[in-house]
Amino acid sequence: MQRRRTGTAAAVAALGMTAALSGCGVTGGSGDVTLRLVAADYGDSAANSSQKYWDRLVGEYEAKHAGVKIDVTVYSWNDVDRKVKEMVDDGKAPDLAQIGAYADYADKGLLYTADDLLSISTQADFASQLATAGQVNSVQYGMPFAASTRLLFYNKTLFKNAGLSAPRTWKQLAADAEVLKARGVKYPYALPLGPEEAQAETMQWMLSGGGGYTDTVGTYGIDSAENVATLNWLKDDLVGKGLTGPVAPGKLNRADAFAAFAKGEVGMLNGHPSLMKIAAKKGVKFGMVPMPGADGPSTTAMGVADWMMAFKKNGHAEQVGDFLDFVYSEKNVLAFSREYDLLPVTNSASDAMSGDQRDAALKPFLDELPQSELPPVGKTSWAAVSAAVKQRIGQAVAPNGSPAAVLGRLQSTATRAESSD
Repeated sequence: MQRRRTGTAAAVAALGMTAALSGCGVTGGSGDVTLRLVAADYGDSAANSSQKYWDRLVGEYEAKHAGVKIDVTVYSWNDVDRKVKEMVDDGKAPDLAQIGAYADYADKGLLYTADDLLSISTQADFASQLATAGQVNSVQYGMPFAASTRLLFYNKTLFKNAGLSAPRTWKQLAADAEVLKARGVKYPYALPLGPEEAQAETMQWMLSGGGGYTDTVGTYGIDSAENVATLNWLKDDLVGKGLTGPVAPGKLNRADAFAAFAKGEVGMLNGHPSLMKIAAKKGVKFGMVPMPGADGPSTTAMGVADWMMAFKKNGHAEQVGDFLDFVYSEKNVLAFSREYDLLPVTNSASDAMSGDQRDAALKPFLDELPQSELPPVGKTSWAAVSAAVKQRIGQAVAPNGSPAAVLGRLQSTATRAESSD
């Protein structure tokens, strides 16, 4: 298998001395290596914890690779990013981390590049826009691990009873919401701009209005005319007309909006694949369509990815790379994606899923992925910008809010964060 290796790791591996790169992570005899992986939990109960997925995968790998052990620790999404940061700050970085962001570690020179680790065939198999999103200064450090896109979910029962069809434009969405409100639907359109995931809902609306967080060359353009117009429409035509429910958008979190949809209390909302299972468990009949735009269905969906990264501190590039080639095999990517209703990050697994009837429910999301746009995760400033959006964007659509003023302040935050990198 062709593998790209550079620098000390390749030279040492060629001498058969990879295990001597660092005392940390080495166990047993001179040929034994233990790789430590910290991963996020995608399960919603002990029964489908990601620990079970990794235990199965690691058991299969270790059975065929004597002398290499993989020690996996799984944390909830509430804790995993913080845990990895604490390990790195304490000088005890894991060999591998599967978490939400990679750019800060790449910027500090702590990570291997994808070229250092992966076989050419594995690296070439990543979906192109996901591989690009994993780059800092045109070099890939973040390896996509899980992906999703967003679609507009609507309650089929509520729509049928009201004689409505799924909206294709903002005007139709607002008109449908007016009818649902008149019929007593609690949340005609649920607009979660609370601190949990406001940056995602905001981006979906920005994209549908022809804007986004950045322009075509990657420069922040948060206060663009398109974004101001989009937020003005939300404030005046949805929130201002009482079409977003009893909870102020700035206080409504995604999880609460999803739970309300599963109770039949929501007419429409943006959702990712996991909402299908949540709604189906409660017997809610739903449809899914592309996000409506100002003049027709939005041509750009929002994509989201979580990341795998490998820290250089402990060495072991050869073993890490070989394990990752196994992780990213078609079989294992498909198994993970099917277990957690997520989209494959590789072309081979996506092609297999597209042609398999058992994955039909995910196909609308798969179809969105090639045209999707991800947040600017390759910018080390994005963490600060995202946090600011979560904190402030709800103010833009509040009764006395000013979208232009709020977006202007967010743009200033982004500019400062960029200049401090």
